[in-house]
Amino acid sequence: MHLIDATLGDTRLNKSLVTNLLAAALVVVGYLMHSAIVLNVGLFALSGAITNWVAVYMLFEKVPGLYGSGVVPSRFEEFKAGIAHLMMKQFFTTENIDRFLSEKEGISKMDLAPVIEKVDLAPSFDALISTVAQSSFGGMLSMFGGTDALLPLKEPFIVKMKASLVEMAQSDAFHELLKQEIEQPNVMADLQTKIANIVEQRLNELTPQMVKQIVQDMIQTHLGWLVIWGGVFGGLIGLVAALIQG
Repeated sequence: MHLIDATLGDTRLNKSLVTNLLAAALVVVGYLMHSAIVLNVGLFALSGAITNWVAVYMLFEKVPGLYGSGVVPSRFEEFKAGIAHLMMKQFFTTENIDRFLSEKEGISKMDLAPVIEKVDLAPSFDALISTVAQSSFGGMLSMFGGTDALLPLKEPFIVKMKASLVEMAQSDAFHELLKQEIEQPNVMADLQTKIANIVEQRLNELTPQMVKQIVQDMIQTHLGWLVIWGGVFGGLIGLVAALIQG
């Protein structure tokens, strides 16, 4: 039972257990009734179900003395490399990135307003004040209290500047310029490199146990059916064998 629990989820456990119990019941019935046909069907069904069940177990667990068992954890690094290759060669290709940027829902739907709202424009106002103070208007400004007289304009300046930047960032002309810059070969290559580094970093966080769990979850239902069909086809072969012998 521990062996089953280690390899099969609840759904597959029920399927496998029911299949094996039915096959074992046929063996018992065939033996008690002295029916060669029922006994053969039961034996072949049980052998088919158990063989497939063991094969499922061997996918995820290393069995001493059985070469090839534990293929999922033993091929852990190849599994990660395969995912990285798939991500970079199939999804994040230059063509796919360029297609995304060219589509209407690509760059045109990039909303920079939240970013602009977080930008601190106070240094821009200070730079403006400094420029005015150093210009020919500096002497005239000193007659009205110097740069301190302009401080009440700081908040209105920041609000209007952010509104202007948001309006500019939402224009078609800005999106076209941004698209052209991003599509530059050196920018595209740098973007791909950064994506590859992110993918590699995330994959490095995986452990063999996590990979095993991911694969088990993905093919959980299908492996359960392997046990069932192993029992069905084994039983059919047993039936044919019994009829031939009879």
